[in-house]
Amino acid sequence: MTWVDPAPRTRELIRQAAERALQNPDEWVTPVHEATLSAPTTAAIAADPALADALRRANFDNLLAWATANVRAPGDRVPPNTSAVQLDVARDLVRRGLDDVSLDAYRTGQNVAWRAWMQICFELTRDADELEDLLLVSSTSIADFVDGTIGAVAERMAAERDELTRGSQAERRDMVALILEGAPVPRLRAEAVLAHPLDGDHVAAVVWTTDRDSDLGRLERVAEELMRAFGARQRLTVVAAASTLWVWLPVATAPDRAALEAALRRTPEVRVAIGNPARGVEGFRRSHHDAAEVRRLVARLGTADQLVAFADVQLAALVTRDQARAEEFVAQVLGDLADAPAELQETVRAYLAELGNASAAAARLFTHRNTVLRRLVRADELLPRPLASDPVRIGVALEVLRWRTVEGA
Repeated sequence: MTWVDPAPRTRELIRQAAERALQNPDEWVTPVHEATLSAPTTAAIAADPALADALRRANFDNLLAWATANVRAPGDRVPPNTSAVQLDVARDLVRRGLDDVSLDAYRTGQNVAWRAWMQICFELTRDADELEDLLLVSSTSIADFVDGTIGAVAERMAAERDELTRGSQAERRDMVALILEGAPVPRLRAEAVLAHPLDGDHVAAVVWTTDRDSDLGRLERVAEELMRAFGARQRLTVVAAASTLWVWLPVATAPDRAALEAALRRTPEVRVAIGNPARGVEGFRRSHHDAAEVRRLVARLGTADQLVAFADVQLAALVTRDQARAEEFVAQVLGDLADAPAELQETVRAYLAELGNASAAAARLFTHRNTVLRRLVRADELLPRPLASDPVRIGVALEVLRWRTVEGA
């Protein structure tokens, strides 16, 4: 593409527009996130919290790279974005078999970003000649940048695909994908590929990190701690993404939760979701789906807990499948109690868990019975309906609220 040197006035307008975009990047980037993750072609990416978060980072990284370049040298050609963020996303998508559809997200993001950019341009000048030149140069620059970035990402995907097809990790991942999809794979063949028994008990886990700069070594160490906590002698581990491991343990026992939580505190950026124990090939599949559901719930509600088991959140997972309706349910049932101090909510939860026994609730909370009674009176003042008249719905609403952080509330 022949690059035309923009006029000085056009360069100045591009610089001003880029500065405006960088002043409120979230306002510019959020519509791009929503559009790229709501497209039919990216439904599989949107359904996976790790991949969705990676795509959001890639969108932000692209917009930041282009705008920053045009503040520094407005109107100059912007080189393709080959940052670690873009290349990590490419690797993750290939590992999940989603590379064929993922590049569409770049085009979708380009179209949405262009509309936001035009709005900024229209606010800067109403001179027809200036505006025409500004839009022409901008559209050429954005298209060239996106084309180059797509090309670089596609090259990385090709290299990653070639690398994965040569290793046993790819064969294990492909076999796991077939099992999870319910394909009629002969058990003995699957066990030979995975080097993992499928006819016994299984507990699945998803191990991931919230730190994009963290390495797989940290996740592997947590997987080792997970194995020790369950008393397992072996594990099956599949790299699902640069920031995520899928783990299966051939056990049906409960973990040493205190030891595992203590180990996790040494890596505060790592999270673990654990499925229910199950047996056989179907159990291998179901326990993983449980753990993946916990992972999605954690992303949806934003809980900060490092270790969450499916048994902990099964009720909340069912209720919050439709998040908007879940929020409405919590607000209607709890009223002002939804915004009350955590100790008041925890007292009501403990009281309901002890079937209305205030003394047992006090023992569970390590407090005095009179303190529990005073808190219950206060809770009744905040609830739309008295606790005694609606205990089941109040208990469910509090269970949903329990897994939300302050930021997610």
